[in-house]
Amino acid sequence: MKHSLVTGGAGFIGSHLTEVLLARGDRVSVVDDESTGSIDNLAAVIDHPNLNYTKDSVADEQIVRQMLTNVDEVYHMAAAVGVQLIAQSPIHTIETNIYPTELILRYLDEERAKGRTVKLFLASTSEVFGKNPKERWDEDDSLVYGPTTRGRWAYGTSKAIDEFLALAYWRERKLPVVVGRMYNVIGPRQKGAYGMVVPRFVDAALAGEPLVVHDDGQQVRCFAHVSDVVRAIVALMQPDVAIGQVFNIGSDYAVSILDLAKRVTAAVDPTLPIEFISYAEAYSEDFEDCRHRLPDLTRIRKTIDFQINYELDDIIREVIDWKRQQKKTEAEKNAS
Repeated sequence: MKHSLVTGGAGFIGSHLTEVLLARGDRVSVVDDESTGSIDNLAAVIDHPNLNYTKDSVADEQIVRQMLTNVDEVYHMAAAVGVQLIAQSPIHTIETNIYPTELILRYLDEERAKGRTVKLFLASTSEVFGKNPKERWDEDDSLVYGPTTRGRWAYGTSKAIDEFLALAYWRERKLPVVVGRMYNVIGPRQKGAYGMVVPRFVDAALAGEPLVVHDDGQQVRCFAHVSDVVRAIVALMQPDVAIGQVFNIGSDYAVSILDLAKRVTAAVDPTLPIEFISYAEAYSEDFEDCRHRLPDLTRIRKTIDFQINYELDDIIREVIDWKRQQKKTEAEKNAS
């Protein structure tokens, strides 16, 4: 039985990944400090005999060393998440993204030196590209950032440091690592509290409130269902050819943020208004963004059998249904 460790396993993507690994037959250890995740995300499997859950931080050296001593694979999903959190707490963002990754790599290298090799999946993000002006990015495109006085770029640069460090351990020490850059993953369990656009739109629509679009809404993005992304993550950990490589993971279907808002209102209430606010109003005067964030998926499709199984409108309806069920469950608890 394979033993897998998932950091951030109570988070949105991490909890779905944990379920898939358990269903595969793995013994799974999860560590999460629940700062942005929740043990409720693991409600369906929390009593699974092959799941070990630890509420703690992967910034704790003792915890990291202890949890890495007998695992076969590590999925490092823990990170600072959400544009709003990043804009408000750049110190937290940088520390959360870099230090735990360094710890994990260092202790995995110690295990390698003892003759025990553990493969690592490092969850990264399309944010590492910064404001590269290309409409569609492949993994070897340049990273383009604004000045250090613009805190917006702290997240992308911190995740880029994670990638540089992980790939350095592969080149210098032959520690097997796979890097996945994820693009706008959405689905059930994702919350809008930290700025994620789809749950934020759905929350507003279900409350009968205007959907707030930043800037002119013509920013172009892509959205992939969490199940498609998790399936890709697990598949990338199988072939040795993936080791030492970086992969874009997401959908390549382009949609503007304004069109996304219209799709949500169409699914909930077409009469709901859409309002526009500037980035300065939403975040800060020095906030910057990029107009296009779309992946070239050639590399991942050559490496594994990667397909997108969920259409955007279907995902939106699934998120709406999940949110409604959450509200119903909460109301029933309050009534009792």
